[in-house]
Amino acid sequence: MKIQPNSVVALTYDLYTLKNGEEVFVEKATEEQPLVFLYGVGMMLPKFEENLAGLGQGDTYDFHLEAADAYGERDDSAVTDLSLEMFQGMDLPQVGSVLPLQDNQGHQFRALVTEVTEHAVKVDLNHPMAGQHLHFSGTILNVREATEDELNHGHAHGVDGHSEH
Repeated sequence: MKIQPNSVVALTYDLYTLKNGEEVFVEKATEEQPLVFLYGVGMMLPKFEENLAGLGQGDTYDFHLEAADAYGERDDSAVTDLSLEMFQGMDLPQVGSVLPLQDNQGHQFRALVTEVTEHAVKVDLNHPMAGQHLHFSGTILNVREATEDELNHGHAHGVDGHSEH
């Protein structure tokens, strides 16, 4: 079977970013712990999926995504100060920690603490990989039709379709 919408894909990958003109290893998914996802439902970066379309079990891939096609360019306006009042009754977060936040519409996101002053906690709301060129390479381990439960739930239930979530 070839990768197409509503198929479950299991794959390995090595992910690299460019720093100072050189590729730097970020993370990997292995045969023992593959990335398993429901293809075509918006779980993955659109350009990531586009580069996998039509591949099948045993096929290898190797492609690059520009920042705009990955997690977007860095947005300097996404660095903001949070009032110390938000942290009343708690310890102030440490620089480098990640805060789980929620906006008025209920959307959850994470903020990286970049500075703590006597007046505010400065956070960066950009995705950690914003502004980065990504390089993926790997192998397709398995492609199968999604089960009805997976389609109803909007996510894969493991390589064989039976893992509990």
